[in-house]
Amino acid sequence: MGRTKITPGKISPCLWFGNNAEEAVNFYVSLFDNSKITSITRYGKDGPFPEGTVLTIGFQLEGLPFLALNGGPAFQFNEAVSFVITCDTQDEIDIYWKTLSEGGVEQRCGWIKDRFGLSWQVVPDMLSKMMAGDPASSSRMMQALLKMVKLDIAVLQAAYES
Repeated sequence: MGRTKITPGKISPCLWFGNNAEEAVNFYVSLFDNSKITSITRYGKDGPFPEGTVLTIGFQLEGLPFLALNGGPAFQFNEAVSFVITCDTQDEIDIYWKTLSEGGVEQRCGWIKDRFGLSWQVVPDMLSKMMAGDPASSSRMMQALLKMVKLDIAVLQAAYES
């Protein structure tokens, strides 16, 4: 039996929110360029929420498709799934860090749990290159990284180059 060819663009994450999907999506779309709401469906009179309440919201972040669902309190986000934001500059890291951490929880090693409970990693683009570089340099950089909450490009770079 042969494998079925998978067409690109057929997979997208569905994010289960208790009852604040619309608020969350509006927040996320406001943070990223090339982002927009693409569709909204609402509960009818027979749904578990009041008629007219948002059921799903299709949206794009940086052109990538997502779906948000108001599904009730049965499930909560955890760090097993996170979204990585790669940043070119410290200013970008600082802006995303400040915005996503408002009302959320700052965590070690560049992780944030935002006010909706979704986990994000805010990291410099050059991090993967340093991690794959010279083992001694990578080790020094990793030791510095493990002491940080918000990542600092200059400190990571200095540790790598020392």
